[in-house]
Amino acid sequence: MENELRAALAGVRDAFGRYPRRPVLDGCPHCKGSVPVDEHDLFSLTISLGSTVGDRADVKALLPVLLERLLASDDLDPAIVLGKLPQQEWRTWPRVEQQAIDAYLDVVWRSLLADHPPRLGSFTDPATFLDAARAAGERVERFLDVWDATLTSSADRHLAKMVGGLNFAKQKPSAIDDWIRREATRDRLYRAWERDYGSPWADDLARAHDLLRV
Repeated sequence: MENELRAALAGVRDAFGRYPRRPVLDGCPHCKGSVPVDEHDLFSLTISLGSTVGDRADVKALLPVLLERLLASDDLDPAIVLGKLPQQEWRTWPRVEQQAIDAYLDVVWRSLLADHPPRLGSFTDPATFLDAARAAGERVERFLDVWDATLTSSADRHLAKMVGGLNFAKQKPSAIDDWIRREATRDRLYRAWERDYGSPWADDLARAHDLLRV
């Protein structure tokens, strides 16, 4: 998947390369003033970017470095970064820009499911990615369908961990909670246990299966 990740990042750079990156952004004159872009401390910038610091063009100009940093380190919050997209009405942007972001999200999701534990910087687990996708304004069903079709040990181990962290007493389950609680999920975990019986993670699969019987 590394080649696909590199291609997705190249696509983001190509799509947003025409927006110049400014070394200093205009901030709210009452609370921020001018704000230098310090790549060593992007986290504090992402909190205000596009609202009290910079404008839409600045968000677009910084997207390549922000999306790449999400994969290279754990110093950014994916939900904060991707939450900038609906704030800037990204589904009204030129098609090539939307497609570049869609391709990035799709490849990151598939790459995350392909490894357990994942090695994708700030995307530490499926829950983190799905929270960020929702922050971007995307329907999680788009990604859950991919999970349904990814019948690998790593994807099943991620699923078992999600089941273990599920709050079964939650009054209003989310779309993800409902998806996890399906009989199809329990059946999948049983088949995964049969396939991986004798592996170090077989007990995790069995425990998750038993939790869904409650």
